[in-house]
Amino acid sequence: FQAEDGIRDQPRSRGLGDVYKRQTLLIPHTRFDNTMGKAYYVKFETPEDLVSPILEAVRVASTSGKVKKGTNEATKAIERGTSKLIVIAEDVEPPEVVAHLPILCEEQGAAYAFVPNKEELGKSLGIDITSAAAAILDAGDAQHIVDQVTTKIADLKGGKTEQ
Repeated sequence: FQAEDGIRDQPRSRGLGDVYKRQTLLIPHTRFDNTMGKAYYVKFETPEDLVSPILEAVRVASTSGKVKKGTNEATKAIERGTSKLIVIAEDVEPPEVVAHLPILCEEQGAAYAFVPNKEELGKSLGIDITSAAAAILDAGDAQHIVDQVTTKIADLKGGKTEQ
């Protein structure tokens, strides 16, 4: 295999790894918005007082209702129209992993919210690893919390009605 710019012909080259290293140096880091410090897929700022109820809703729904864990399962839930609330972590790297979720939620009319980090989302789901996204399908005992969260999120986004 020959790299496009002929870097493999150089005697000090160790293969394509050098190409990728040079790309990261040449291409400016544009994954985060410099003004807010948030990833580009974060469509609105989630207030601090709303983060705890969101994580509590996930925690309660995971024990008494039905929750899907991970980006792939959240995507399927949105596409099928079965989600009550989609929760997306803000610190996902690379951001392309979850960047499609807010757009898909807008198209499908699904409610979605952001939480600051994936570690807390994973703990709320009751798993030992991080989770980039989660979908609440059946809120169970957390239905009143989910209703409050979706109402507040709709107000934040400008009065758009959610599912």
